[in-house]
Amino acid sequence: MEKLPVIDMKPLFNGTQDERLSVAREIDAACRDNGFFYVSGHGVDPQVLARLEDASWRFFLLPDAVKLGIAMEKGGRAWRGFFPVGGELTSGKPDLKEGIYFGTELPADHPRVRAGVPLHGQNLFPAEVPELRDAVLDYLAALTRTAHALMEGVALALGLEQRYFADHYTADPTILFRIFHYPPSAGGDEEWGVGEHTDYGLLTLLAQDRIGGLQVKTQCGWIDAPPIDNTFVCNIGDMLDHLTGGIYRSTPHRVRNASGKGRLSFPFFFDPDFDADIVSLPLSETRSRDTGVQISGADRWDKADIHAISGTYGDYLMSKVGKVFPDLRRNVL
Repeated sequence: MEKLPVIDMKPLFNGTQDERLSVAREIDAACRDNGFFYVSGHGVDPQVLARLEDASWRFFLLPDAVKLGIAMEKGGRAWRGFFPVGGELTSGKPDLKEGIYFGTELPADHPRVRAGVPLHGQNLFPAEVPELRDAVLDYLAALTRTAHALMEGVALALGLEQRYFADHYTADPTILFRIFHYPPSAGGDEEWGVGEHTDYGLLTLLAQDRIGGLQVKTQCGWIDAPPIDNTFVCNIGDMLDHLTGGIYRSTPHRVRNASGKGRLSFPFFFDPDFDADIVSLPLSETRSRDTGVQISGADRWDKADIHAISGTYGDYLMSKVGKVFPDLRRNVL
């Protein structure tokens, strides 16, 4: 059975240039192969995740009527808050999961909030679990640092300057974070915690509890991506696939919780600035002729042509999010 590689990214923080380039070569191979890998040496204190997991369980054990006190309908244009089981769609089908949406915490007087820019604002936190606020914000800060370092590795892997993404796309990244709870599946063939999909943006860092259930569609077929202690699952999204002209691949994945127990996962999405213009990367002529394969829309799970993207990242992102929560679309777009 094929396994996803585990990459020690510690040199990206404090290694020599040769050590950074060695990590970059591993990232390059993984992104060309399946677009999925694990990272260790990420610099995130295990207690940061432990606090988050503990507070998350306290929230999801609350009655639905209490959880709906921070329902997404109350988040308005910031697109934050809780949704119940079946409240999120993947390819038009309800997922067997509930969750909370978060993002960068911005004050009411922030220019983008005052201007009503979608997906910008304050998070909704439950009064019944006050410790969740600090746990989430600490986690976002830690994962943002890790994601910046990983994107430096991606830049080196593509033959770009180490700070290319920070200088052109992610100086003020779009941060989207979810806490998902997957109740046990009854085992039906069409019953998925989340169905087959690819992620929208640049990079996803996923922490999952010990239950497992994540599956990745590799060239050898579907394989499990079980939890590994002190690692995150990392995968690239459609935007990085687009920017590299298919040299790096966003890969379909899905989740089924067949454990008989509840499962938590913590996907953190690190994406370009909302106002960033989407322009293909300035890859060398050699790399431009490289092994990239632009998958046509007809061959994708959703029939979308991700190589026809133009405009700003915000334009692109807003074209996607309304499909996930169609009932909330009018509040955001």
